[in-house]
Amino acid sequence: MKRLPARVREKAIEIANALLEEGYGEGKAIRIATAKAKQWAARRAT
Repeated sequence: MKRLPARVREKAIEIANALLEEGYGEGKAIRIATAKAKQWAARRAT
């Protein structure tokens, strides 16, 4: 996540924390959160 822009990284952390609370494993939560945060950023850019 270090390479993500700050706002996207913040969103990814927010998503990852929610996924961890739902019982996802750390690695899977990070992968999903990173992908979802990138999608979120792309939608905001348009």
